[in-house]
Amino acid sequence: MNNISSISNPIRAPRAAFLGSNLHHHHHRLTILPRRPNVVVCSSSVSTPTSPSLSVAQEANRIGSLSQVSGVLGCQWGDEGKGKLVDILAHHFDIVARCQNEREAVKLFHEIKGATPNHVTYTTLIDGYCTINDLEEALRLCKVMEAKGLYPGVVTYNSILRKLCEEGRIRDANKLLHEMSERKVVPDNGGANAGHTIYNAEGKKFALHLVPSGILNEDTLCVIGNGVVVHLPGLFEEIDGLESNGVSCEGRILVSDRAHLLFDFHQEVDGLREFELAKSFIGTTKRGIGPCYSSKVIRNGIRVGDLRHMDTFPQKLDVLLLDAASRFQGFNYGTEMLREEVEKYKRYAERLEPFIADTVHVMNDAILENKKILVEGGQATMLDIDFGTYPFVTSSSPSAGGICTGLGIAPRVVGDLIGVVKAYTTRVGSGPFPTEILGQGGDLLRFAGQEFGTTTGRPRRCGWLDIVALKYSCQINGFSSLNLTKLDVLSDLPEIRLGVSYKHINGTPIKSFPADLRLLEQLKASGISYEVLPGWKSDISSIRNYADLPLAARTYVERIEELCGVPVHYIGIGPGRDALIVK
Repeated sequence: MNNISSISNPIRAPRAAFLGSNLHHHHHRLTILPRRPNVVVCSSSVSTPTSPSLSVAQEANRIGSLSQVSGVLGCQWGDEGKGKLVDILAHHFDIVARCQNEREAVKLFHEIKGATPNHVTYTTLIDGYCTINDLEEALRLCKVMEAKGLYPGVVTYNSILRKLCEEGRIRDANKLLHEMSERKVVPDNGGANAGHTIYNAEGKKFALHLVPSGILNEDTLCVIGNGVVVHLPGLFEEIDGLESNGVSCEGRILVSDRAHLLFDFHQEVDGLREFELAKSFIGTTKRGIGPCYSSKVIRNGIRVGDLRHMDTFPQKLDVLLLDAASRFQGFNYGTEMLREEVEKYKRYAERLEPFIADTVHVMNDAILENKKILVEGGQATMLDIDFGTYPFVTSSSPSAGGICTGLGIAPRVVGDLIGVVKAYTTRVGSGPFPTEILGQGGDLLRFAGQEFGTTTGRPRRCGWLDIVALKYSCQINGFSSLNLTKLDVLSDLPEIRLGVSYKHINGTPIKSFPADLRLLEQLKASGISYEVLPGWKSDISSIRNYADLPLAARTYVERIEELCGVPVHYIGIGPGRDALIVK
């Protein structure tokens, strides 16, 4: 066993000595060749191994030898960076399929007994009230926040400034800018991007919500499966954006005829539901995904295939809109709205027709023809509606089971599953977060990793890597390997902690990741044992060979492997397409 300090208070504990495990190997620089044949070639970059190394041939086949049907799934609470790995692996697959939506974007803020709202909680609530046009409540919460010694940051100010300008209260906005200046808070431009972010060979950035990340590889067919809810204006916007940047989509995207349609009014319903439940601490960015899944489950939803029958489409849409109007007093529905929606979807149906397919048949035919399929999961296991931190979850199953239900393929054909996990942990919005770092430590990690919600600019909560949650995710999904992302973000830290176990207040160990939210909240006080590892204090973003990483960085990677029992085969050390080490 390694000589590691196991402690329950990582702030006060002394730095521990660590003897690195003897696991690292002899590795080589990876060069990806054209997809036929499925091989890679390595140019040697030799270092003295301390244990038996992988042969050049073994390493060359690391990607090429992935099973016929492989998957890439998130391990934590989302935002792990799955798209980049999918983009790289897609070069070696015939089909890249998406089985769920990437982000629900619904944040729940139910009060849990014993939980104390923090800076992130108040900021998210303030943004939510601004979104539903309740500026006065947002300003009131801002005062409450300050009274508790939690002063607004740039994201909080941005939400209020945006709403003041929308309402024409320019004088008040100027006053707020002056207040920001006095408090040394510098305004920024925020960000507007969500889903999977990938880069092409020239460094051009693409943000995809619906189109699978394999679209940049021109020989790859991209499938949007039945488990995805499809917002057609958003899909066409993505396609137009890709086409305008030289990425051909013609004949390369298929949309399941069984996928459900997400309408603009679902987004309106999302906002109305937020307003209705505001006192119960519920918030959303109003993308409408939750209400669309609700329509699906109560069986009045409309599917892509229904666009082929415009004679009955108006009646189905009328039932859906009447249901929303009966449920929410603020939802105004009339015959003119129905007429406009029907006309709009007649145009959408005509444009979408070349993309519509029976993707269950397509996928299973491809399997029979021995074509290679890479499945791109959405969100992450800790947001799974069954296995995640319910109710702070999504509306679908982003764990391994969702591959089968989201695409219509048999469990026996699914092979290698790669779990994507950050080198630390983040969470958007509220919900249990046992290893969260509060205060300045969390801020340092947040800014180093640019951990701000890409749709709203809200700060992501940051913390140490939670090994208990990661092992739980590995257990549920049966990962064959892991992709550890954003290792470079930890480069400036003098020491790094791993949350390795949970325990009750009386000190008895908790043997698995608990479903009890109250228990999870109580863990923050003294219920987590940490191992302290030395940092490497050097820039690793230009390194491409595992053996060239600092010893402390390799020790960190190998300790994660040892604790989880799953090998780390891919290591992200920067946002660029080539910033990946294959181990």
